[in-house]
Amino acid sequence: MPVAASATSPDDSRDGQSAPPKGLVLVSTPIGNLGDISARARTLLASCDLILCEDTRRTGNLLAAMDIHKRTDTLHDHNEDSKIPMVVDRLRADQIIGLVSDAGTPLVSDPGYRLVRAVIAAGLPVSAIPGPNAAVTALILSGLPPLPFMFLGFPPPRQAARQAAFGGLRAAERAGLSATLIWHEAPHRLLETLGDLQGVFGDRSAAVARELTKRFETVERGKVSELAAFFAREPARGEITVLIGPPEKDDPEELDQRLRAVLATQTVKDAAALVATATGLPRKVVYARALQIHEEG
Repeated sequence: MPVAASATSPDDSRDGQSAPPKGLVLVSTPIGNLGDISARARTLLASCDLILCEDTRRTGNLLAAMDIHKRTDTLHDHNEDSKIPMVVDRLRADQIIGLVSDAGTPLVSDPGYRLVRAVIAAGLPVSAIPGPNAAVTALILSGLPPLPFMFLGFPPPRQAARQAAFGGLRAAERAGLSATLIWHEAPHRLLETLGDLQGVFGDRSAAVARELTKRFETVERGKVSELAAFFAREPARGEITVLIGPPEKDDPEELDQRLRAVLATQTVKDAAALVATATGLPRKVVYARALQIHEEG
């Protein structure tokens, strides 16, 4: 009679792999602390025929620290399309190709999406070795609601475009979006970005994470205005992640905006019921405010 495989079998893919994955492998690398590299990532990188990276010097330093000597080649926003045929040809020849970003998880605010799409379209294998991610690390340290969250990469560098992008998100909040919002930001633009956040979203709870996993890691928490005042006194340096919490359920301005939007198409009673359900506020409180807004015209 056959014996069922043990849950701790070394061949069980849930517990480990006896051989590195084939094809294109997306390998997460440390965001600051070399100790965060996983054993699987080390094994895979040492087995690659080619490692694609944003900066060969930066990745070369990482590989040298692990005593790994493999060929590297650049893949960034400006050459990604031109590299795709070469990568696909190598994968068809059964080579193992690793893709890393300068730090963290590939494709998340980093190059590689077009390559992955092309490899999938070619019917070739794609796998990933998970690991560090600055946005998620900042989220769990922020003290802000962890779910749902939305990571938005870097905000536009120019103020007009940044304010327009924030305005679009604020409009989505008025339509029902309620999530912790996360961006990366350059330190020299942090104060301007905090000012725009306050101007568009209001003075709500937020956090700024700096140099995560590194020696000078800090996470500042408070209202947006408090964070702006802090960084006006203590200019930010290093790699920055900015987070702002969802609208407060008891925010009078937010309640009025929701009610006005719904009252445009619903009766007072129905509007109050819908908004009370969406916000979690007492139905009597919401109905009273809806009635007042309706009477004001």
